[in-house]
Amino acid sequence: MDIYQEYQKKLVSAEEAVKLVKDGDWVDYSQTCSFPEALDAALAARKDELHDVKVRNAIAMKPVQVVEQDPEQQAFTYNAWHCSGLDRKYVDQGRAYYTPMLFRNCGSYYSRGYAPVNVAMISVAPMDKHGYFSYGLTNCCMQEMLDAAEHIILEVNEHMPVVYGMEGDHIHISEVDYVVEGHKDICLAPGGKASEIDQKIAENIFPYLYDGITLQIGIGGMPNALGGLIAESDLKDLGMHTELMSDGYLKLYEAGKITNKKKLLNRGKGVFSICNGSRELYTFLDHNMDILSAPMRYVNNPETIRQLDHFVSINGCIAMDLYGQVCSETSGTRQISGTGGQLDFVTGAYAAEHGQAFLAMSSTFTDKQGNMHSRILPKFTEGDVITTPRTQAPTMVTEYGVARLSGLPTWERAEKIISIAHPDFRDELIAAAQAQKIWRKSNKR
Repeated sequence: MDIYQEYQKKLVSAEEAVKLVKDGDWVDYSQTCSFPEALDAALAARKDELHDVKVRNAIAMKPVQVVEQDPEQQAFTYNAWHCSGLDRKYVDQGRAYYTPMLFRNCGSYYSRGYAPVNVAMISVAPMDKHGYFSYGLTNCCMQEMLDAAEHIILEVNEHMPVVYGMEGDHIHISEVDYVVEGHKDICLAPGGKASEIDQKIAENIFPYLYDGITLQIGIGGMPNALGGLIAESDLKDLGMHTELMSDGYLKLYEAGKITNKKKLLNRGKGVFSICNGSRELYTFLDHNMDILSAPMRYVNNPETIRQLDHFVSINGCIAMDLYGQVCSETSGTRQISGTGGQLDFVTGAYAAEHGQAFLAMSSTFTDKQGNMHSRILPKFTEGDVITTPRTQAPTMVTEYGVARLSGLPTWERAEKIISIAHPDFRDELIAAAQAQKIWRKSNKR
């Protein structure tokens, strides 16, 4: 059958397509910009006729209608691999549940049968002349998820850029059950504006960067601040290898700082696994032969990262204790984000011969009552989830400095960590370290 005839045969309304979903099914929306907005709304409209339908997603950037329209969870249970601010709100309200995972392993949960998929619904770029649809901004675990699915529904989005990939970046019309033309705008997440503290943290990290490094940075104010510093510097021939491509990288490409010429692996190609950002970033990626998407099992694999040699990983965290344990995903028992790829990149950067990993945070936060609290704690006791164990704690950064922790005994770790705490909290941290018997008597107050 001609591909265009097959397309027309499989083209249905969103309302018709979601009739594939039955009671008890697992429905998967994949992650980030693959969110199928029209299909989600159509599925939510069936809330009075469905029971016990479980939905998976990650990093929602638009309201999820199976949550919004079913607040009592009569029909749908929403599960997130990783939390955006919107997902966090749903979890806070008891309307969503977090699923612990490592990004490098996420695809294997599908391929090993741990994460069943009855119906997959994803947003894709329009079909090309060969009958293929690009996954666009989301490679991630897409192929493993679709391979596990009993039924596949595509929501075509004319705003989705076509992104070339190493593998797992497209699907053929013959492999899908239905096609829906959604005509919804694409998810946008341009990132936060850098604060004064973000700028200071970026300035503390910048001296450790040099020509030819391959860079992995996250999203938010501090990465944007660091991107600005690099763009205005004399650094050159940087590479990109990152789980998440954001607008910070666009700034570096536009400034000519990223050439990927010095990479020992995938030379000449910037590599990412998922992307979210501005419309300008998406336009930049469309049919860009200089950049490849790749599965998370490749991008986040420490063995892959090891081969990049001069690799620098920079990510954020929420809190740490005097032993070097790092929490990057919860505040007490409250879910904030997720493990994601932090431990993947901390592990991989250490394996690279000249690799460096930085975990950054502001030294304090202020609560709703205006009280200031230290992010550096004597020890974790409130249910905080440890993302990076003390055995792998890398170089920690606050606005007060940099502390490399690898290979240090407990007393020296405590000393280094307290040195980057806010000055107002250092005396009580020293007292706690003494009580915990990790403060050397010869240390000066």
